[in-house]
This record gives sequence, C-alpha cells and structure tokens, in this order.
Amino acid sequence: MSQLDLARLQFAMTSVYHFLFVPVTIGLGFLTALLQTGWHRTGRAELLQLTRFFGTLLVINIAVGVVTGLVQEFQFGMDWSEYSRTVGDVFGAPLAMEGLAAFFLESTFLGLWLFGWDRLPPRVHLATIWAVALGGALSAAFIMAANSWMQHPVGYTIDQSTGRPQLNDVWKLFTNPVFLRGYLHVILASVVTGAAVMLAVSAWQLRKGTSPLAFHATAKLALVVLVPTILVAMLVGSELGVTEGKYQPMKIAGAEAQWDTCQPCSFSLFQVGGGKDDMTPTKVIAIPHLLSLLATNHWNGQVLGLNTVQAQYEQQYGPGSYVPNIFIQYWSMRVMAYLALVVTLVGLWGLWLLWRKRLSSSRWFLRVAVWTAVLPFLMNTAGWLLTENGRQPWIVQGIQLTRNGVSPSVSTTTVAISILVFFLLYAVLAVVEVVLITRYARKELSPPPAEDAPVPALSY
Repeated sequence: MSQLDLARLQFAMTSVYHFLFVPVTIGLGFLTALLQTGWHRTGRAELLQLTRFFGTLLVINIAVGVVTGLVQEFQFGMDWSEYSRTVGDVFGAPLAMEGLAAFFLESTFLGLWLFGWDRLPPRVHLATIWAVALGGALSAAFIMAANSWMQHPVGYTIDQSTGRPQLNDVWKLFTNPVFLRGYLHVILASVVTGAAVMLAVSAWQLRKGTSPLAFHATAKLALVVLVPTILVAMLVGSELGVTEGKYQPMKIAGAEAQWDTCQPCSFSLFQVGGGKDDMTPTKVIAIPHLLSLLATNHWNGQVLGLNTVQAQYEQQYGPGSYVPNIFIQYWSMRVMAYLALVVTLVGLWGLWLLWRKRLSSSRWFLRVAVWTAVLPFLMNTAGWLLTENGRQPWIVQGIQLTRNGVSPSVSTTTVAISILVFFLLYAVLAVVEVVLITRYARKELSPPPAEDAPVPALSY
C-alpha cells in the first residue's frame, strides 16, 4: 500500500473509532439532563438514582472519547500537513472555536456536575448538566461546520499571492446548506444512539429483575424519545441527500451505482454488480421513482449518472477519475437506511407493549432491545463512510485532491508503524470501555440518600 492508502486507512480508523463515542456523549448527556430535571421537579428518589446511574455511564464514555479524539488530532497533523498548509486558514477557525467555546464548556461544567452534588444549589447543579449537554452539541456543531466546508466550500476567497483559500465570511460557514441539514442529522442520530443505549441497559436490568419500577421509567423515556427522533432523523437524512445531490452529484449517483443519467429513477433494494468493471448492474426489487424522490424531492426528478458527472469534472478540473468506491457508497447507504428501519420497528414494538402495559414482562422484547443498541453504532459508521467516501478523490470538494493533502516528509513505514501503535492503543481502550460500561451498567441502583441529607459526589 502507498503512503496515501495508509494515511487514508489511518484517518478512517481513528475517525470511525472516535465517532463511536461522540453520539453517546451527546445523546446520553441530553437524556441524563432530562432525568435530573424530572428529579428536580418531582423529588422522586428513583429519578435521582437513575440520574446518577446513567451519569456514571456518560462520564466513562466522555473519558474514553476524549482520548480517542486526541489520537485523531495527532494523526491528522502527522499525515496531512499539505492539507493543513493549504486550507488551514479556513479549517482552523471552526476547530479553534470547538476547543475554546465547546470542549472547555463541556469539560468545565462536567467537573462542576460531578463534584457539585452537595456543594451547589439544586437549580445551579441542574444547569451544569444541561451545560454539559449543550457543550457536546456545540462541539459537534463546530466540527460539522468544518466538515461541511470540505463537502461544499463557502465563505472564502483565494489569496492571489499564495493560492490558498482564506475565510472571509464566517457567517456563510454556519449557514452552509450542507452544514444545516448535516448537523441536525448528526444531533438526531446522537439522540437515537443515546436512547438505544438507555433502552438496552434498562431492558437488561428489567430482565434481571432489579429495581423494576425505576428501569421501567427509563425504558419508557428511551422509547418515547427514540421513535419520533429516528423518524425525524430519516426525514432530515432524506433532505440532506437532496442537498448533496445538488452540490455533490457524484456522491448521490454512487450511492445508487447509477452510471447513466435517468429520469425518473428507480431505487434498488439490492443489486448485483455496479462497480467500474460492471456498469450495468442487475437491480433486485427496484422501486420506481424512489431515487428521484430521494435525490430531488420530485416524482420524476432527474439524477445525473456517474458517467455524466465524470465528463463534467474532467472538463472542469482536468483528466483523472472522480468516481468514488462504488461498493462502499452503495452498501453504506443501505446499511444505514435498513438498520434505521429495524430500530424504528423495535421502537414501535416497545411502544405497543408500553401501551398494553406488558413492557417489563415481554422477555422477547427485552432480549431484542439489549442487542438493538449495537445498530445505531453501525448506522452512524455507515453514514460517515457514505459521506466521506462519496467526496473522494477530493479532500476538499473542487479545491484539493486527497493525494495532494498528504505529508511529503512522512514515510510509508512511519505511517504503517503508527497504524499498528494506534490499533494497539484502541484495542486497549476498547477493553477498558467495554469492561467499565458493562460493569457499571449491570450494577444495582445505589440507595437514595436519607431525607434532607446532602447528595454526595459521584464515586467510581
């Protein structure tokens, strides 16, 4: 493998691994804040126990997630110095905002929440957990603004003396249509992930029979949040596809392996072939007009084919292949969509059982709910593969090719060794995360403090 191949592999490995923790932090932070708000308003002791229980899982996830984020920053600076040199004047701004305005906000108020149980007034302490949730959402906003600029560059000019883009309108950075829908989609996916995790832990505890009333409450909360959120997330994801079809037609054509321009266009639930060596795939169960709806919001909308966009890009940017990996593009989209449908069905099943007052006694549902927690992580990973692979061979759409962004002074051997080191580090972190999360998720609720007694800080 070349240095470029290894650098891309390393970036994919570190980014995907880090993003396993980000949605849980955002989603579980929001749900923990809801639990503490319920306790603050009602004074119910079980809500305080549940707040501290799921707050412990949140803190563990944040701790491991911070480490993976630092590793990602390290490899980013090592492998992609030419990218940083070329677009750092634009890309560096939202990253600096993320560190100063979001990460510090989240970490500061997390410390106040952890150690302020018996020191801060109840309302102030409640505000700290909401600040933690807000900090996580703000952090994602700045990162998504930077990523969306790579997908659809806006708000910049080219410095004539250096040939590098410079940010001249920060407002456009945060009103980028790719950012607006992409960020909302990430937040909704994060809430879905947090709700699925809360549902899985609650289902496991209900099967075990410990604190059934308390964990029935969190299972109910998770289901009530999960179902409408994932339905809205699928709608926003569809609208994001329309936006990307406008600015990145190659990405949308690749998601269907659509080589020829069509109008109207069908969507295949499954197909055989479709790669560069097979431009006439066999579509299995093709749904007429569905691709036109997904890509254009019109029943008979036109979708540009890969060959058409390739010809346009060659004329605009010069010779070369601008077609991404079709296999990854096609199946990432379907893994994300099909698993979202499965999670929705499980959520509707749970709401039906809740309505029938059989949620805690349905052994089959409780078993399925535990394993359903895995699905949002697979969906999130597939979504990022769809987004990032679809931009290739660009690292910044229309401005810089990926092959031109690698570090010229870093050898192939260095990148290979660092991949091995990062892999071993991530293996250790995975073991730590799994052991800690399963250990604390299986614990019984801590007894509530005596009436009028101060609530002690969380201990581990």
